[in-house]
Amino acid sequence: MASILVCYGTSEGQTATVADRIVDAFADRGHDATAIAVADETPDVEASDAVVIGASIHAGKHQQSVRTFVGANRDALAARPTAFFQVSLSSATEEGRERAAGYVETFVEETGWHPDRIGQFGGALRYSEYGFLKRLLMKGIAKRTIDELPEPDAAGDIEFTDWHEVDAFAADVAAFVEGRLGIVPPAAEERVDDAR
Repeated sequence: MASILVCYGTSEGQTATVADRIVDAFADRGHDATAIAVADETPDVEASDAVVIGASIHAGKHQQSVRTFVGANRDALAARPTAFFQVSLSSATEEGRERAAGYVETFVEETGWHPDRIGQFGGALRYSEYGFLKRLLMKGIAKRTIDELPEPDAAGDIEFTDWHEVDAFAADVAAFVEGRLGIVPPAAEERVDDAR
């Protein structure tokens, strides 16, 4: 079992929701995983076997708290298996994925951190969280950039996150961590026990 830290920055909460889903996937594989918002608490990278960091994009930038955290912990991150995930509206469309990849490249260049795995997920329009002006601005951006908007939920919010992609990312990261740390995956342990 590995100790996996999932650190994140979020604005309206979608990145926190993705981080929680990743933690649940790790826990289902038998790992000790914890999600921590870096703006609220300073996670101890040294106390973890592996680290996953997530951030969302707002106005073309990731949260400053995440950039600062990565910069302060770059050496500790380099010494263990790591992954990065980004949540953005750009990732919600085929046309925007290149722009989303550019945000990741800029993040890697600015921080000097090179994660072992990278995931990019569509975000959400949290109209219920926005003030009047931001709601108008975001509705205009959505109409210009997204051809087909999904149905809003009861609060009027629209989610673009593909949860199958999040689950696949979490499984890939878990398998990578298990391989790097020499941990036998739970399914393999069950096969060995069944053979006895």
